[in-house]
Amino acid sequence: MSQYRVTLIPGDGIGPEVTEATRRVLDASGVCFAWEPRDAGMAAADLHGDVLPEVTLASIRETGVGLKGPITTPIGTGFRSVNVGLRHSLGLYANLRPARTMKGVQSTFDDIDLVVVRENMEDLYAGVEFDAGLPETGEVISFLNERSSRQIAPGAAVSIKMITPEGSRRIVEYAFDYARANGRKKVTAVHKANIMKFSDGLFLRVAQEVAANYPDVEFNDRIVDNMCMQLMQKPDEYDVLVMPNLYGDIISDLVAGMVGGLGVAPSGNIGPDVAVFEPIHGSAPSHAGKNEANPTAMILSGALMLRHLGERTAAARVERAVAEVIADGQRVTYDLRADRDPSKAAGTSDMADAIIERLVGKG
Repeated sequence: MSQYRVTLIPGDGIGPEVTEATRRVLDASGVCFAWEPRDAGMAAADLHGDVLPEVTLASIRETGVGLKGPITTPIGTGFRSVNVGLRHSLGLYANLRPARTMKGVQSTFDDIDLVVVRENMEDLYAGVEFDAGLPETGEVISFLNERSSRQIAPGAAVSIKMITPEGSRRIVEYAFDYARANGRKKVTAVHKANIMKFSDGLFLRVAQEVAANYPDVEFNDRIVDNMCMQLMQKPDEYDVLVMPNLYGDIISDLVAGMVGGLGVAPSGNIGPDVAVFEPIHGSAPSHAGKNEANPTAMILSGALMLRHLGERTAAARVERAVAEVIADGQRVTYDLRADRDPSKAAGTSDMADAIIERLVGKG
């Protein structure tokens, strides 16, 4: 049996609790792991003077895969964002956000099965910004005003929207490859090319070129505002959605809300050589140490990691066990109970126990 080395980052707040629950579930899946714990976030800042120490990055580069709990980035201290740091240091260009409704999870919709593929490195989130009032900002504004009929006010702050052919091609190819490998039928490119004719126009043109190489997968495109409306009106017409960074940030949370919220939303960040899997919700420090945090998103992120490793059968078993425990509605955390009654709820560890019992055939 293969043994997979995985860098395990417990994180901050509720992170260690949901990470430990996930580790136990994955160990019960029948897949053999060699876990390599590393620090990131507040704990790393205290130990290493950096929220994302090089020793942690080196471990992920060596193992090729990481499983990360939620992280608190200190505000106003000069520390970088761990999530942004991971993406850029490791080249994690694709953010994978599947969303599927589960019986027992309170949501407006009851039959959602969507995948959002978000470009992670470019667009307005690339961080090319110039603050209002600085001399260099004035230089940028003057340069642009000399070359554009649309003038920028002298006191403006400026952010640069950067879309490249290379970045667009690899994210759209990732979406099509994912669709093909996972039996998905359609890829929709989301953009605003009717207004941003050069940047989003480039993304759309590249998407159309890539789509021609995948005749077995249906392709269409939607303007981003229309896409939001379509998701509310007829989400069953969509399957895999691929889009630039900013739209992906917004629509992935929208789609998560359609299936019950971030507490049940897994995520993966994929690069050419490594991948890191994590829940999207925050570290919720006020709930830390109370054994009450919902581990679903973290466990489902672990299942997404299993799929990435090629352990599809084990991934499906974990996902099925989670769905069965939530549908049963008894040994779940308070936010997953129909009555939201904390006095009747299971703790984080007990919910993990219930999932493990399903996995090993005792539930």
